[in-house]
Amino acid sequence: MIATAMANGTKADHLADLELAYAPPFSSAKDPVNLLGYMAENVLSGDCDVVASDELVGLVEEGWCVVDVRTAEEHQRGAIPGSINVPIDSLRGHLEQLGNGPVVVYCEVGQRGHTATALLHELGFKVRNLDGGYQTWSASMRAQSAFTPD
Repeated sequence: MIATAMANGTKADHLADLELAYAPPFSSAKDPVNLLGYMAENVLSGDCDVVASDELVGLVEEGWCVVDVRTAEEHQRGAIPGSINVPIDSLRGHLEQLGNGPVVVYCEVGQRGHTATALLHELGFKVRNLDGGYQTWSASMRAQSAFTPD
């Protein structure tokens, strides 16, 4: 489906409107292609402000707080250095930990980060979501170290 869309010049946000068959043995009720389109719509419309992994260091240097909204167990298995852990389920009760400055949130792959971004935005925070979450950031760091001379 993605290859067909690319060959036809379909824009990413138009993937949300594709009518794809619901076939439980082969695909979920919300097809991943449609989900990709929904994500593109959110970013392009400004409903979700995302941060790429390579932008994170600059934002931290500018004073942005990095918040991991995964569970404590996930955070212990690996986290972005300097990030604070405030699980999404307890975020409303621990807003004081975020300080007054802008915030970058992340989770494992971005879904809970998106939810946290929407919540904090509604509460008046300047907030952005780390695109692809911890998995993408971690892969980016591994790739950078592979190409860094000793």
